[in-house]
Amino acid sequence: MAEAGPIRLLQLTDMHLSEDSAARLAGVTTDTTWRDVFALAQRHANRPHALLLTGDLTQDGSEAAYLRLREQVQTMSVPALVIPGNHDDPGVMQRCFASGLVQWSGHALFQDWLLIMLNSVVVGEPHGHLPAEELARMDRLLAEVPHRHALICLHHQPAAVGCRWLDAIGVDNGQALAERLLAHDTVRGVLCGHVHQEVDTKLAHLRMLASPSTCIQFRPGSDEFAIDARPPGYRWLTLKADGHIESGVCRLPEVPAELDAAIGGY
Repeated sequence: MAEAGPIRLLQLTDMHLSEDSAARLAGVTTDTTWRDVFALAQRHANRPHALLLTGDLTQDGSEAAYLRLREQVQTMSVPALVIPGNHDDPGVMQRCFASGLVQWSGHALFQDWLLIMLNSVVVGEPHGHLPAEELARMDRLLAEVPHRHALICLHHQPAAVGCRWLDAIGVDNGQALAERLLAHDTVRGVLCGHVHQEVDTKLAHLRMLASPSTCIQFRPGSDEFAIDARPPGYRWLTLKADGHIESGVCRLPEVPAELDAAIGGY
């Protein structure tokens, strides 16, 4: 029997779409940058096995924004897994992504790999937390398929990324996640959104990756909120049968001309 090939994934994150498709964030029309990044992914990426949409899909939690995004994502004709971010409305998301190619599914199996999507949202708060039931669900899934490699996905970063203000609104029990993952030797990496920048660091012994937003970027290494004048982008991942993860970031060729880098927050 021929050996199965690697699993190809695309991460698209922090779109911040609104009910009004002309809405702007830091001067940027988020619908436009989202569509431009999605088009870039369609042109440059080999047909992926799945898309990972890792939170803050919307800025306002509106059904209209989720349905617009779902319609666009379905044009790639591959499965997509969604999790909420702190700007999302989890209840509305679950209704909009209850079935079809774009799903709030919690996990998925692809050949030698298990993908687990964790909900880290604390409703009404910018920081994240992984409740006991989410950690228990992760443990159960990992125990059920002990011979597959695993990638853990969540919105909030569970380890510091070097931005003081962002590190204050990551997962507040990231150490608990790290300790649970130490008990599972099949976990190969952790993937998150939220930080609006390219990150490749460690959570305990594991590789932790984060990605640019499809709209505005945050300046790496900043103590206070600061916009980074880099283009929007997405992350690609190749999951190998031996458990190795290859990954990189692709960006649009230019920063959106209307970007207002002077804003002090949103």
